[in-house]
Amino acid sequence: MVNHHDTGYKELFSYPELVRQLIEGFAPPEVSAMMDFSTLTDHSGNYITPLFNEKFEDKVWSVEVNWEGVRQRVFVYLLLEFQSTVDHRLPIRILHYVACFYDHLIKTKVTTARKGMPPIFPVVLYNGSKRWTAKADIYRMIRPEPPVFLRVYQPHLRYYLVNESAFTEDELAERDTPLSGIFEVEKASKDVEALQGAVKRLAARIRAHPEKARLDEVITRWLKRHLRRLGAEAEQALEEINSLVEDHAMLAENLQTWAEKERQKGRQEGRQEGEEIGLQKGQRLAAINLLKLGLLTDEQIAQTTGLPLTEVIALRSGQAH
Repeated sequence: MVNHHDTGYKELFSYPELVRQLIEGFAPPEVSAMMDFSTLTDHSGNYITPLFNEKFEDKVWSVEVNWEGVRQRVFVYLLLEFQSTVDHRLPIRILHYVACFYDHLIKTKVTTARKGMPPIFPVVLYNGSKRWTAKADIYRMIRPEPPVFLRVYQPHLRYYLVNESAFTEDELAERDTPLSGIFEVEKASKDVEALQGAVKRLAARIRAHPEKARLDEVITRWLKRHLRRLGAEAEQALEEINSLVEDHAMLAENLQTWAEKERQKGRQEGRQEGEEIGLQKGQRLAAINLLKLGLLTDEQIAQTTGLPLTEVIALRSGQAH
């Protein structure tokens, strides 16, 4: 599950400013309204989860909340789900990860089984282009649905999904944070010109943030990783970029050069495709004329025109009709 894409986001969410932007901007408002973000504490670590034989290395933060006059600590478990396909086992994984994390809290003496477990808010951040179809609660995976007297004994654990691709450009612009800018860059990555605009807006949002120095450093590293994944041309644009805010003009110029090369590449591929289509039309016309003469075999016509024998046979069959 873990790849370089996950690694970049794990670093981003090692910063409380970006965790706060995620909760405030993309979680239900009633959740963020309870939270005292000045108390955010990182509890992330690497644990082995036996069921999936993989490292538990997603981000875990705690934050104090005020609920009906009671102040208590809630753990925000952030699962970064960056796979090419939707993993329908995810509700099982979430249940397993939360159980492993609770076990870790007991082993590290943060709490005891007698004292009880703290509440957890599981958040799944997904940036894939395919529609999210995994069940939101493990209970929904139980089929057929059990009779009423058994339902109380079934597992229930729901997660909150933040699906980047589900947000429109206007919705991301309304949030107007460095994190929403990062999501814009992700969504614009298939169009170099759109990417230029998204990077410009991201730099402006970092510049306006009170913690711009910290965020500039980590987001610049993330952006360089992201551009490297997009293609070799981007690689050359990154060597001298150390700050998205300070070096934005240089990055914009390099992205402009990259965009022009992409356009030239597209025009060249279009011309080549047009030439190939023209050649194929000429070959088929020549084959049709030779078939009308009736002097050559199908094999001879294929050899003369360069068409595949199967296509010559199909043309003859078409003529017969």
